Amino acid sequence: MGYELLHGQVTRAQGIFSPRSLHLHFSLEYIAENIEAPCVVLQYPSRRELIRELKKGYDYVGVSFLLAVFHRMKEVIALVRKHAPDSKIVLGGYGTVLSDAELATFSDYVCREEGVGFMRRLLGEPEIEMPYRHPLVVSEPRIFGRAVSRTGMVFAGLGCPNGCDFCCTSHFFKRRHIRLLPTGADIYDVVARYLEFDPEITLVVLDEDFLLNRRRALEFRDRVVHQGRPLSIFAFASIKAISQYAIEDLCEMGIDGLWIGYEGARSGLAKQEGRDLVELFADLRAHGISVLASMIVGLPYQNEAVVRSELEGLLSLKPDLCQFLIYGPTPGTPFFERVQREGLLHEDLAKDPELYYRKCDGFTAMVQHPVMSAQVIESLQSSCFHEDFQRLGPSIFRMIETWLLGHRTLRRSTRPIAQAKSERFGHEIRKAYPVFLAGRLFGPNATIRRRIRRLQREIHAEFGRPTWAENMRSVLAVGLALWTMLTLRLRVFQHPSLVKHAYRLPDESLSPNRAWQRLTKLGGRVSVELRAERTVWVHLDGALGAMEAARIARQAGEALRRTRNRLVLDMSRLTHIEHEAAQHLVEPLREYRKRIRLLAPIAPAIGADARVASALAVFGLYHGSGLAT
Repeated sequence: MGYELLHGQVTRAQGIFSPRSLHLHFSLEYIAENIEAPCVVLQYPSRRELIRELKKGYDYVGVSFLLAVFHRMKEVIALVRKHAPDSKIVLGGYGTVLSDAELATFSDYVCREEGVGFMRRLLGEPEIEMPYRHPLVVSEPRIFGRAVSRTGMVFAGLGCPNGCDFCCTSHFFKRRHIRLLPTGADIYDVVARYLEFDPEITLVVLDEDFLLNRRRALEFRDRVVHQGRPLSIFAFASIKAISQYAIEDLCEMGIDGLWIGYEGARSGLAKQEGRDLVELFADLRAHGISVLASMIVGLPYQNEAVVRSELEGLLSLKPDLCQFLIYGPTPGTPFFERVQREGLLHEDLAKDPELYYRKCDGFTAMVQHPVMSAQVIESLQSSCFHEDFQRLGPSIFRMIETWLLGHRTLRRSTRPIAQAKSERFGHEIRKAYPVFLAGRLFGPNATIRRRIRRLQREIHAEFGRPTWAENMRSVLAVGLALWTMLTLRLRVFQHPSLVKHAYRLPDESLSPNRAWQRLTKLGGRVSVELRAERTVWVHLDGALGAMEAARIARQAGEALRRTRNRLVLDMSRLTHIEHEAAQHLVEPLREYRKRIRLLAPIAPAIGADARVASALAVFGLYHGSGLAT
């Protein structure tokens, strides 16, 4: 199974309404982008695919793992030892909280720090300064099996200074925060690259407490406001950090989603100090900011009544999404040390370390509790997920309602960026029209189905009745929902396919992108940039003659034939292009026009010859760009 945060840990009880989004192991792509040695990254390979790659004979094989998949790591290492016996093995990821003695059998090297610096030292490469080169890592969230948007990952920092006693990520980095993107300007520069790829992309800022560093966050806000383009950003933040800002600051940053640790009403964590929760959640919701609230089940002070009371308090805040995990000990954390010291680990887990590792998933009660049995704790957790879904409904409709509230609030603002964000909310709501019919038919109970119907009527009154095409898409969505229901029940089509990325490989057979690099041999006026989601940008500079246009088209056509890439043909920097050159460029590429988008030349480059624009009109414009004047 692939790693899906929402479906696996948040919306797991929501069935067909659970958004699906496969996550790549970002750290592997990040390291590969920032070393000089040729390498290949495999995400979710089958046994056969992994063996085929291992037989090519690599100097090093890096394996990233979590404790809960320790058994899978062992299988992979056995395959490496068998099929690539000369390869050195590097273990990384949060699974390396285990001791050297526990990992010695499976590794030659263990990385327990920021991975780029570690791998460059291991490979004998010189140290480089942050910010590192940032890869574009994109996922596509799906509803009823259909992609509904794109999400780009922004790696802003590692570690967290809050130091919650159960938090592996905080204590892994010794309660230090490592800023991979040191300034707000650095963060925006990465955001800008994603916006070039897709102006409507949603972004996730991966930083344990993004808003804690107020100076960096406000510098980022200033860049967003200066550019004047409303963003859609999901971030992780504590109540303490959020309380440093006016709600307008968050809106101007583009934040419309926050992961907030509710944890437990009496947990006493320092990160929960700040604004009153009821007031804060209502304020966020009114401004279109969806909240994913996480709660812990099995804290020492809790009993069944306390858990149910805290759940009641959480649901009254109307979060858009909820996560419920069991209080568990991870090596390296203060809680684990106390469990070891006091002998609180359940006997079967204490006797079998590998069983314990496998149960480090947040869904197993592993520790002797003062008043609750393991069965009671696990039952309470399951009940929390069930109650959240049955009482508040599918998260996708809760988020749409939050967007509606944000649209209404921000359109009254005098700030241009807020008004633009209101329009973006309206655009997202309109895109969501087709999901309502499925919600009215398959919602978890009659109360929720009526609530979805009321929300739909409210939205239609605000944005207009659905078009014929939207009604047809609604019917199609019902069919897709039924298919999703069937695949979930039969547990079929759930495993992801291999995702393989090659970096700096000289062997053309290993990297189809080599075909695109041949374009650069046509002269200094042609440059090639490989971007996320199999998109290739070809930039043309200066004056483009007919013969050169023919050569470019011939080579680009060959690359399109050999690959599944999409092409963005950037002609915005051309100083001159004649009709004959435009014809020579278009004709060989006409059969691939559905995979080609055009960044059009500026008007002076075309001159008075309207035939140039007519010839180039075969290709769709890149995200609605037109001829610049």
